Amino acid sequence: MRFIVAIFSFLLAFTMIGLGVAQRTIWAEPDQVLAEATVSGSAPITFIDGSVLNTLDGRQKIEVSGTGDVFAAYGRTADVLAWIGDASYNAVEFDGAERAISTRRVSGAEAFVPDPRGADVWLDEYSRAESLSFVMNAPEDVSLVLLTDGINPAPTQFSISWPLDNRTPWSGPLIVGGVLLLLMGIGLYVWALTHLNRSRGPRRKPPKPPKQPKRPKIKAPKAPNAMNPVPTPTKGRRAAGKSAAVVASLVAASIVLTGCATGDALFSTNSAPSASPSSESGTESPTIPPAVTESQMKRILSKISLAVSEADAAGSAELAAKRFTGPALEMRVANYAVRAKDSSVASLPAIPSTEIKVLLPQRTEKWPRTVFTIVQEVPLQTVTPSPSAAPAEDGAVEESTEPTPPTPVAAPQALVLVQETPRDNFKIAYAVSLSAGIVLPELSARDIGTARLQPSVRVLKMAPEQLALAYGDIVLNGAESQHWNAFDTENDKLLPSIGTAAKDAIKNELPAVATISFANTPGEADPIAMSTTDAGALVAVYLTETETVTPTEQGAQINTKGIIKTLSGVSNSHRGTTVTYGDQLLFYVPPANSDGKIVLIGFSTHLLSAGEL
Repeated sequence: MRFIVAIFSFLLAFTMIGLGVAQRTIWAEPDQVLAEATVSGSAPITFIDGSVLNTLDGRQKIEVSGTGDVFAAYGRTADVLAWIGDASYNAVEFDGAERAISTRRVSGAEAFVPDPRGADVWLDEYSRAESLSFVMNAPEDVSLVLLTDGINPAPTQFSISWPLDNRTPWSGPLIVGGVLLLLMGIGLYVWALTHLNRSRGPRRKPPKPPKQPKRPKIKAPKAPNAMNPVPTPTKGRRAAGKSAAVVASLVAASIVLTGCATGDALFSTNSAPSASPSSESGTESPTIPPAVTESQMKRILSKISLAVSEADAAGSAELAAKRFTGPALEMRVANYAVRAKDSSVASLPAIPSTEIKVLLPQRTEKWPRTVFTIVQEVPLQTVTPSPSAAPAEDGAVEESTEPTPPTPVAAPQALVLVQETPRDNFKIAYAVSLSAGIVLPELSARDIGTARLQPSVRVLKMAPEQLALAYGDIVLNGAESQHWNAFDTENDKLLPSIGTAAKDAIKNELPAVATISFANTPGEADPIAMSTTDAGALVAVYLTETETVTPTEQGAQINTKGIIKTLSGVSNSHRGTTVTYGDQLLFYVPPANSDGKIVLIGFSTHLLSAGEL
């Protein structure tokens, strides 16, 4: 019975080991689903919807090939379709049953689109000559586009592959279980042999038979050797014992071979990529998404910083116009004009991209789109000796090197960016430096966004469209202005340099033969108001100030100096001079039912023009 159980264990062990090995070899399933397509036609875009990308679970691997430079980008589906607009494109469809993709042409009025490279609407983009390959984990609301340059047809071939879970969870247990069962069978077989040998021990001594007559002596055969071997029995228990020993040797060899084949990989499995879509925040996004995501804004600021650096280095208004508009552009161009005549004049602050302090995007699906952000240039963290030094055991002084926190090199800048259409890039409309010690009101989360208010909205302490005019009245009339009590003039950092006290000082410096007049008016730029969580708003406005100096006597002469002389090119004038300044102003305006005052958060002022009357 023991032999039967041992043999059954051997058979079952070899069966389990064979099944385990087969699952990893001849029965192994493919590790991915690959769908390929060939695109024909003249459409410049191939559009792959997020629903197609998420037909199967897992990360999507995209491979694209074509002639010339190949471009691929992805973004939120609504934004991508808005960028495509009325252009013709190839729409990709996926047959889940056949696991095959196909394309159909969607005709539009436009045969071409702008060069897609560098567009702010993309969450990320890829570009390479002739072919490219990348892996993405697109959520349902993110879609992909494939292009060349927007003029030539879209890439001719592309493929999408999804990973398959081809893990064999039973392979390892089957192999290990088979080996254990094999060892158990060997143990049973050895036990059976031991029991058999013991059962053949000596019997009770039989009675002594009568003595037989002596027989002649027969010479004993020679001892067996290599030339005279002893024949091996072919039947009986001794023969069975020797054959069993041979089987045991074969079993032991199979164990060794099995161990070599499986090795440490008995429990190894092929890990499948996670199928859960990525999210940029842990909170559930609202129905209306923000204009940009945080990672998208970082990419935009990086591109803006580079473009502004190039424009500042060249002093080119044309280059500046690629990333500036409105008051920010007007002030930048004026600075270029002044520096072209006097290089000692300081340039306007660069646009940093190293750290986003505040991000408040507009919550909208339409255009134009607005984003308020505060950025600050912060150098990389450095390791410097600690100021605290402790004496060592030998009496020397040891300085411990500890990382010092990065120190800002410039004041934070508040930027208001506007994107007019889906195909336009974001441009800076307002750029102001924040005042020291300012505390911002509570703002919405970055991944939720806020609303942009209309200039005539009445839910605030003062309508945004009235703000520049009211502040200009305070600048001209001081405490006599009817709006004086509505503003926090006590903590205003700009008013001392442009208010009534500064203007009186200018008047006192003029000779008796000249007079000066001051005027201001709201600049030709729409105020931009972004709502805060307390029902107030951050409002950016533009104010232009004019100073006109005229002689009061016949033949009197007005002498100019400094930057005004440099920019106007006039050293003296009998007719008079006029100078215009631009003031970008950022206010916090409390809600209408609040007792709080309007606070100037930041400002930027610069000479715009100077000339003779």
